[in-house]
Formats: sequence, structure tokens, C-alpha cells
Amino acid sequence: MDAKIELTILMPCLNEEETIGICIGKALSFLEEHQVSGEVLIADNGSTDNSKSIARRLGARVVDVEEKGYGSALLGGIRAARGEFVIMGDSDDSYDFLNLGPFVAKLREGYDLVMGNRFKGGVAKGAMPFLHRYLGNPVLTFIGRLFFRIGIGDFHCGLRGFRRDSILAIGLNTPGMEFASEMVVKSALSGLKITEVPTTLSPDGRSRPPHLNTWRDGWRHLRFLLIYSPRWMFFYPGLIFMLLGSLLSTVLIINPIYLNDVRLDIHTLLYAAGSVIIGFQLISFYLLSKTYGVQAGLLPESARLRRFEKIFSLERSIAAGLLLLLAGLGLSVWSYLIWQNADYGDLAPSHTLRIVIPGLISAILGVQVIFTGFFRSLLVMMRVG
Repeated sequence: MDAKIELTILMPCLNEEETIGICIGKALSFLEEHQVSGEVLIADNGSTDNSKSIARRLGARVVDVEEKGYGSALLGGIRAARGEFVIMGDSDDSYDFLNLGPFVAKLREGYDLVMGNRFKGGVAKGAMPFLHRYLGNPVLTFIGRLFFRIGIGDFHCGLRGFRRDSILAIGLNTPGMEFASEMVVKSALSGLKITEVPTTLSPDGRSRPPHLNTWRDGWRHLRFLLIYSPRWMFFYPGLIFMLLGSLLSTVLIINPIYLNDVRLDIHTLLYAAGSVIIGFQLISFYLLSKTYGVQAGLLPESARLRRFEKIFSLERSIAAGLLLLLAGLGLSVWSYLIWQNADYGDLAPSHTLRIVIPGLISAILGVQVIFTGFFRSLLVMMRVG
């Protein structure tokens, strides 16, 4: 009988007795009206009201999910679903379960994930808080599109459909509200076919406040997007720090910079050198986090990373680090000889620090290159093993 079920309409639930009956009724009406073989599944996350008894009385199937959290409830429901396709939506009567036809049509066309877009379908007055509509959702959606090149316009729409097997295969595991971002990001990273359809959002029918916490859950979404994009989290900022620091250092090593009456000299050179170190560290974090992410199955295999591993092997990293160390040692010896020629007396900082600072930075970078190479090689060995 399970094989005959095409669609599971999944609703997470935590004390939704005021609205869950309405949502189940609409979902069942959709299945009957459109002759879709399906079921309504309630993933209950510890309700203490009459939600479960209402759901069972109306003909829905209820599964208990003990681990708390929006993501945990949905993941438990997805695993328990019997349908080839799953359409998930909140049980607060904010989404229209009578109009799921566009989702089913796209799933039948072969898409793995079909996102609803509330901004295309219509957001009713009072349905979405001002901060969510004009700040949270647009900003997080922009970041998601930029970081992961996903062409959808509503990253956090709670009404979405997907092929059950495809979504289970990408290894979802976040327990909280960031589950919504995780599903989209991992689907894109895994090469699943994604599209979107217009949907509507209405004010929810509950008399109590929603479970969503604006700032806490917004941060959890942003944190997830940053963690899953080492390139934007580490590489691009590191590259900017290194380029600006290197450019400014090169100019200041030759001569001070005069901006009208302002003179940028060795103190600015010291900060510029610090920028180079920070930039290199961030790029190192990018390489290490990317390697670990692939090794742990969190990020997909990267042909670019493979090429980098071949070009910059451990041996070449050691060689490059030793060259930087030797350069630093050479500059340090030069500065020492200058001090010796001055009979170990006072020196002119504006002259000697133009040698000492580059020498110190070169030595620091040499050490970092060597040990970054060792650490990255360890991660590669773990992946191969």
C-alpha cells in the first residue's frame, strides 16, 4: 500500500489545537479534489494540548518526534512519510493547503525541490512581521543567492515540496529553524533540481505568539549560511586583507606616504603588515575548512580543491615556508648588521623598521605555510582513509 502513495502532506506540530484541524481539512480536500493518492502526516514535537487527538480524529497519521526543534520534527516526519513526494507546511493556517497543485506538477516534472515564493504569490496584510518582510527574508535570501548561486526569491518559505528520497540522501541534520536554509543549501550543493512556484501567506489563526524568535532564529539562519560557505566566510575577506596589506606595505617599505599634512610611515607599515598576516590566516582557514567539509561529507567534492592539493603538496608547502623563513632570516641579519655598524647604539626607527617588519612578517608567514600544509595533509589523509 505504501508504494501507491504519491504524496505526503507533512505538518510539524507543537500545541496547534486552534488551527491544525483547519489545515488537515484543507489538505484532505486537496487530495480528494485532485485525485492524488496521498496522506496527511503530523510530526508532533511534544504537544500537551489536543492537537494529536484532533489530527487522528480527522484522519491524519501522527508520528511523535521526541527531539525538540522545528528541524527535528520535520526530519522525523520526512523519515516516516510514505509518499514519493512530500509537501511540508506549518500547521498554523498561514499556508494554503488547498492550492498545492503547482507543487505537485513541478515534482511530477522531475524537480527534486519545489520552493514556494510568498512574494510572488502574495503576502496578506499582517501575515509577516515588518522586520521579516523587509529586512530578514530579503537579506538572508540575497546572501543565500550570492553565496550558493541559487535562483530562488524566497529562501525561507515554509511551504515547499520535494522528492523524499532525494532530500533524505543529502544528510539533513540541523534541529532548529535553520533547517529551512539547510534544505535549500544542501540541495543546491548536491546538484538537485530546484525551482519555485508562487504561493500565498495569510495571518496565522493562533491566539498565542508564534514559536519563531526573530533575532535568535535569524542569526541561526545566517550562521548556517556562513558556515557552509568557506569561500565567502574566509577566502574573500582574507584575499582583501592580504592584497590591501601587501600593497600598502610595499609602498611604505620604499618611502612614507604623504596625504597633504598627514604622513603615513612605519606605524602604518606595522598595521599593514598585520593585515597581511590576518589575510593569510583567513585564507588558511578557508583551505582547512573546505578540506574538512569535504572530508566530513558536509560539502561536495571540489575539482578546484583537488587541483590545489596536487599543485601545493606538503613538500611544496614546506619548501615555500622555508624560503619565506630564509628571507625573514636574511632581513633580520641585515638589520642586525646595521645595528652592529652603529656600535649597538640607538637606531633610526624610520629606517631600520622598514627592514625588521618585512623580515618578521616573512618569518611568521613561513611558519604558517609549513604548519598549514601539515594540517591540511592530515585532513586529506583522513578523507582518503
